[in-house]
Amino acid sequence: MALNRRTLAALATLAVGLVLPWGAQAQTEPRWPTKPVKWVVPFPPGGAMDVIARTLGDRLAQDLGQAFVIENRPGAGGNIGTDYVAKQAADGYTLLITSIGMATNKALYPKLSYDPVKDFAPVSLLAVVPNVLVVNPARSADRSVKDVLAHARREPGKLTYASAGNGTSIHLAGEVFASMAQLKLLHIPYKGSGPAVTDMLGGQVDLMFDSITSARPHIQSGKLMALGVTSARRSSALPDVPTLAEAGVPGYEVSPWFGVFAPAGTPAEVVNRLNKALITAMRQPETLRKLESVGAEPIGSTPQALAEHLNKELARWGALIQERGIRLD
Repeated sequence: MALNRRTLAALATLAVGLVLPWGAQAQTEPRWPTKPVKWVVPFPPGGAMDVIARTLGDRLAQDLGQAFVIENRPGAGGNIGTDYVAKQAADGYTLLITSIGMATNKALYPKLSYDPVKDFAPVSLLAVVPNVLVVNPARSADRSVKDVLAHARREPGKLTYASAGNGTSIHLAGEVFASMAQLKLLHIPYKGSGPAVTDMLGGQVDLMFDSITSARPHIQSGKLMALGVTSARRSSALPDVPTLAEAGVPGYEVSPWFGVFAPAGTPAEVVNRLNKALITAMRQPETLRKLESVGAEPIGSTPQALAEHLNKELARWGALIQERGIRLD
């Protein structure tokens, strides 16, 4: 049967109505990624940050169909790699995984070459890896946090605590401990966690607020004793170890965190797609097993939640660093 003009016009209108929503949706879907993505780790290989990036990168490559290439750019407390990412194109093809240094370095480095807020687009909080207060049971009679507090008050300024260097989370955990408990402790900075742990095992220093990642093997072997974890809740990696707040310093909490950022101006569609992919990746059983192996407690957050967290951390650590007169000598 022949179709008249009115019928043809109606069919054409129906066809447009069916096609346009699909076409509009297709146009708004980000065509990202269409090539490999560079993921910068601003610290050397082998640490918790590197393990987290490589684990999630492998999963993202499966889910998004492009390789996530891990590139380590260490130096200057993470500033070399962070500055590099800040200056890259805002196209979603260069990402940064970073840590609590994103919040502390602004106060530690007066001439910082990037702005942690203005130069980056937050993507997601990834995980927390608590620090843990340890002693050497062969060299120390202290068997609890309360023992350490009593010892420090009995001999002010004599108890030493090791760190991986000035301004690191290991150092700052000790500064918060001393500030909240009103103690005088002697800080001994090292060039990295490894040398500090070596001297802990050798009995050259009394205490350390080491990362669970590096401390746990020595705790399990009995060479170090865990007295308290720095996070607000107990760590699943050391479930029998109390928090420092539980063990004698009420309100204490230092939770070294890891998050993903992109250069400022990265399209929201790309940020949101990456955010969803990261959260999906962190829910996978094999990912959870790998994170647990380095003592990481997975989080996953919205970009806005990471932005709010960073602002709070900038205020907190800026105030503490000024109060304690912390300098990078």
